[in-house]
Amino acid sequence: MPNTAYALHPSQSSQGAAGSADSYEPEMPLDDLIEIVTARRDEFDRLSHVPRDVVDLFKKAGIYRAGTPRRFGGNALAPTEFLAMIERLATADGSAAWVASFGSANVYLAALPLETQAMLYESGPDQVFAGGLFPVQPAQPAPGGWRVNGTWKFASGCKGADWLGVGITTPGAQDEAPNKPRTAVFRPEQVEIVENWNVVGMQGTGSHDLRVADQFVPEAWTFVRGGQPTVDEPLYRYPTVAYAAQVLAVVNLGLARAALDVVNRMSGGRQTTTGAPRLADRAYFRIELAKAEAQLRSARAFFYDATDSMWRTILAGDAVTSEHVSLLRLAATQIAREGASVVERAYRLGGTPAIYRTHPLQRLLRDAMVVTQHAFLGEGNFDGAGSVFTGLAPFPGYL
Repeated sequence: MPNTAYALHPSQSSQGAAGSADSYEPEMPLDDLIEIVTARRDEFDRLSHVPRDVVDLFKKAGIYRAGTPRRFGGNALAPTEFLAMIERLATADGSAAWVASFGSANVYLAALPLETQAMLYESGPDQVFAGGLFPVQPAQPAPGGWRVNGTWKFASGCKGADWLGVGITTPGAQDEAPNKPRTAVFRPEQVEIVENWNVVGMQGTGSHDLRVADQFVPEAWTFVRGGQPTVDEPLYRYPTVAYAAQVLAVVNLGLARAALDVVNRMSGGRQTTTGAPRLADRAYFRIELAKAEAQLRSARAFFYDATDSMWRTILAGDAVTSEHVSLLRLAATQIAREGASVVERAYRLGGTPAIYRTHPLQRLLRDAMVVTQHAFLGEGNFDGAGSVFTGLAPFPGYL
């Protein structure tokens, strides 16, 4: 029996008005979107991006209003609800889920002045924000703002974005927000997309370079990533950078679930090439499958437990502590690695058929390995978490 993707995390039914979508009904049910993504995922790889018509379907599913403040017509979803959406989408395709995960990026934009946000959302709450923040480039002072030049890497989802951000340094920025880069927000027509995304995994994310040539950005259209929000709603009190790590890491939970479903379907299929017993008839297969299932569910439980605990703290009006933030970072790093490990176990269980380029485990394996390489999910996070556990100051930028 295939281990189908989890529907919703149990705690989601009790998030309350502050964290639910109230009466909003998406035009596109998530199940229908998943079917479309499944049918078109080869196209995403071929194009090296998720095309805009599919991004429009993401909008219809409510993905790009999930991080939009309620005051501007958005849903401001509780983190668990949004993370579960991305996890389910990842069972269909890792690249599509990665691009969709930036529906959370509007949480960053809540640090913009309210007047700027009003202009940004004047055409509706379903705004797609993408960006390449690094390497951070120096901006030159100009009356009322800054002149920006430079090239930035890893702008996932940039070809479907309504707004693009790039990382800049400005005089006094380090004193204002150490280790948190300032972001300049531009219209897509102000930015050149350098199409150079040529990788072995997550090919469909379209994480091309961005290039800006002598563009002016008003001060009011810049913000500090992870800076103090100007919106007073619960979601914008949730740790911003930790959330950014979570929405990426959760992709590996979906990929791991898909991988276990693949090998489970293989277990009772046609006889093997060599005439050996079916996979399901082999004790080692059943044992390894059970271990992988336990591994995935354990990591997933820690991840959502840390998320829900943080959310309850915020809804109660209690202070967000370093320990809370560190647990979110630790849990995100853990599921990235455990998810990839589960996919590897599934690949080994798949045997010889899994070596073919067309086998679904090939895509899952390549994509899962990319997730573990993201800077937000690096091995150093374990050192950061250990530092917090022992009462030491973690490395800069961890919290």
